[in-house]
Amino acid sequence: MSADTIESADVVVIGAGASGLGFANWYRELHPEARVLVLEADSEPGGYCKTVVQDGFVWDYSGHFFHFKHPAIESWLRARMPGQEVRTIVKQSAIRYAGLDIDFPFQKNIHQLPKDEFLECLVDLYFRPTGEDAPTSFKEMLYRRLGTAITEKFLRPYNEKLYATDLDRLDPDAMGRFFPHADIPDIIANMRPGTKDGGYNATFTYPEGGAIQYIHALLSGLPPETVSCNERVTAIDLGAREVVTAKRRIRFRSVVSSAPLPALARMCDVAHDPSVFTSNQVLVFNLGFDRKGQRGIHWMYFPDRELSFYRVGWYDNIFDTDRMSLYVEIGAPHGATFDVDALRARVLHDLVREGIVTDHQLVSHHHVVLDPAYVHITKASLMETQRLRDGLALAGVHSVGRYGGWTYCSIEDNLLETQALARII
Repeated sequence: MSADTIESADVVVIGAGASGLGFANWYRELHPEARVLVLEADSEPGGYCKTVVQDGFVWDYSGHFFHFKHPAIESWLRARMPGQEVRTIVKQSAIRYAGLDIDFPFQKNIHQLPKDEFLECLVDLYFRPTGEDAPTSFKEMLYRRLGTAITEKFLRPYNEKLYATDLDRLDPDAMGRFFPHADIPDIIANMRPGTKDGGYNATFTYPEGGAIQYIHALLSGLPPETVSCNERVTAIDLGAREVVTAKRRIRFRSVVSSAPLPALARMCDVAHDPSVFTSNQVLVFNLGFDRKGQRGIHWMYFPDRELSFYRVGWYDNIFDTDRMSLYVEIGAPHGATFDVDALRARVLHDLVREGIVTDHQLVSHHHVVLDPAYVHITKASLMETQRLRDGLALAGVHSVGRYGGWTYCSIEDNLLETQALARII
């Protein structure tokens, strides 16, 4: 093929991650004779849902643990994963606060704090200023719903480490259903002996071969020629209804894109305000050690600003393997540069400080930068996202997924979104 080659497809899909591959499967089930072409800029499919197998360790690009709410979606995927052990795990997570491990979510477990801090949180919660109008930012929502003490002990420092931005910039509903809201009756009810509310993801599933197994499941239903890797889309000519790559031009009836929305707007040469699309980046260290570490924990949150990381996860406690296998996440603003070797040394120092690493020897390591990682959902981004998606849809271009929708969602949400789209285009 050459750049002058002109082909045609019923649907061109941009991005071979879970959203793009999910759509390709749903659409082909409804239209088995249609030509669906998935273009992927990377050398392999998967997007951020990739897995690294190294020195006997299995690591994802980050902690991809799956919280299915719809049994039909999970069954559909598992049917395409023959021979793959998939475990359902009751989540064990904690918040490391001032040397104590407090159950997640913090606001429902303040009774586990020292008595004076518990009373401080409870009194602040009861006498919090609620205001008559709706909160205007994520930070204001935290203070007004949960009080000063709960917010400043965990919610504000943790989320500022995660998002790497001022929480006043974020929309009050920036985390949607993933934020564990709680009112006073919820908090009091959780103090009953034996009561435990682990939030929306109290259980999760995980395949033995890592998150990439879900990508393999999605690929298994597609003809091999459906996905073209190492083929970046450089432009979309809306007038001619053609997708342009370095190799060819492809006439389309529809385009479904999981690329970040501002990147899609540039491809389409559509006027937009790039300043409203901000995000963080996350440096992920995958670390393998010579022997087992702490048991009975799957991930832990760290609000302490003196620590380099905001979250640590234990892969080895899912399948009870005999060597500690961690992922460690560090949030940073978009555009920040990393001294990876220096940060790895600091991470190891901080893991020792927290007692996670003792006399363990690091025997294998890997790192990856996710950029964008968590998008900043603001009032301006919500308005511009809606405007762009509506306008592009009129031209037959549909923007989907976490980055295509500039939102916070799960992989299951992406599959449901693309299933619904396949039914209407």
